[in-house]
Amino acid sequence: MICEPYSIQGMVFLTYFQSMKKILAVLFLCSACAPVWAQFSIRFVVNSIATKKQDDIYVTGSFNNWTPDDTKYKLKPFGPTRRVIVLKDMQPGKYEFKFTRGGLDKVETTAKGEDIDNRVVEVAGADVSVDVQIPGWKDDYPDKPKPFTATAQVHWLDSAFAIPQLNRTRRIWVYLPKSYNVTKGKSYPVLYMQDGENLFNEQTAANGEWGVDECLDSLQKITGKECIVVGIAGGAEKRINEYNPYDNAQYGKGEGKQYAEFLARTLKPFVDMHYRTVKDPAHTWVAGSSMGGVISLYAVMKYPDVFGVAGILSPALDTAVGLGADAQQTNWTSMPRFYFYTGGKEGNASVSAMDRLMDVIQKKNRYDTRRSFYPLGEHNEAAWRKEFPAFYRWLVQ
Repeated sequence: MICEPYSIQGMVFLTYFQSMKKILAVLFLCSACAPVWAQFSIRFVVNSIATKKQDDIYVTGSFNNWTPDDTKYKLKPFGPTRRVIVLKDMQPGKYEFKFTRGGLDKVETTAKGEDIDNRVVEVAGADVSVDVQIPGWKDDYPDKPKPFTATAQVHWLDSAFAIPQLNRTRRIWVYLPKSYNVTKGKSYPVLYMQDGENLFNEQTAANGEWGVDECLDSLQKITGKECIVVGIAGGAEKRINEYNPYDNAQYGKGEGKQYAEFLARTLKPFVDMHYRTVKDPAHTWVAGSSMGGVISLYAVMKYPDVFGVAGILSPALDTAVGLGADAQQTNWTSMPRFYFYTGGKEGNASVSAMDRLMDVIQKKNRYDTRRSFYPLGEHNEAAWRKEFPAFYRWLVQ
């Protein structure tokens, strides 16, 4: 009788020991898998350059929000003729990239001056080295000027419209429906869009235009729903700052709060004064892509009395890290509408970040959201041009 309790204790200890062995085995396996979550490096080597071999060369892509002249992404000499840069701390995934000489008007091309698709590199459990040749640059071919493609419905509002909140100016375009000058008493909703240089005219677009004017000319006949579009040019050197409401360690001080105030309190009152507009938030819309999508969402969050709908295409959420927290704290008394889009080739991180933000909004009492996803969509103008008709149909439904 004395040994029985002791025996039971021994069995308990043996069971505990066996359980600990299983736990240790699981921990060992997990540690063996740890490299999957590690960070890796991408080594870009440019082996040959067709022309302008002495100029600085930058790599730009989805890892730096396609900033073409970011000094942190400038290649260094590597031997007598080659250039190299190593990007560290890269998470596993696919990254798109191109090489420039400091601007999208100086981006790499084929040897015939033709545009090339975004290059792609995949990080999957190991460091990666990419060797490339650059056969040509876009500005090597001035004999191939871009065509002027804006329709007669598009005109300049101003070539240097003042942004008093930021003490600078910006070019602004306006698209008017064909009925505007025919039906004198009619008022129209207004869609405010970022990166106006890419909306209407191939001549002003660095990487292809959206074709918004041609699209609306066609869709408005089909749907019977018309609107005015105001396109605000993106600031070449200040774009990321202007479209970001939050400071960023890499890109500097965020100016998005001032820019959103400009949209709501300066530009909209001017447009309402000079055009026949429907002025309430339900008929005042704002949209953009990448960082333009970020500031469009922010404008609805901060000025729900002005903007009632946001088109948020491929939002660059990794750059605006405070947006999710701000969205969580925002409560609407109206019923704002949000159109979210992203493409599968923008990377899993972009898709999941957008879905997390949508989840925050969908926990509110008042919202109307639409999620659009195209598996083959890339982070570029061609993808947003393809998506715009679906966005407009949803917008005016």
